[in-house]
Amino acid sequence: MNLKEKIEDLNQMILTGKQMDAFEKYYHEDVVMQENNQSPTVGKSANRERENQSAQMVEAFHGAEIKAVAVGPDVTMVEWMFDMTYKGGHRAKMEQVAVQKWKDGQIIHERFYYN
Repeated sequence: MNLKEKIEDLNQMILTGKQMDAFEKYYHEDVVMQENNQSPTVGKSANRERENQSAQMVEAFHGAEIKAVAVGPDVTMVEWMFDMTYKGGHRAKMEQVAVQKWKDGQIIHERFYYN
């Protein structure tokens, strides 16, 4: 599977509610993930916990849309729109760009840029 096929598969898994399956399949054991300008989270175990905590803050997921995808040597970028209601009733449409750097067929670094 080439990088374009991998990012398409990962995105499809996210769109069908299989985020954690995608995480286990495509994220490197040494992955570093960063939200905007926050401090990065290092390692698959720590990022798995962070992803689970983020999911627990969502009361209802109304949908997601991929706006654009770019693929280069060892890097992919995906522009997303997510529509969700957080616990407490706040509904938000979040636009985000995820930049993934790949190593040995898995994501070694991912940073999210969003409003």
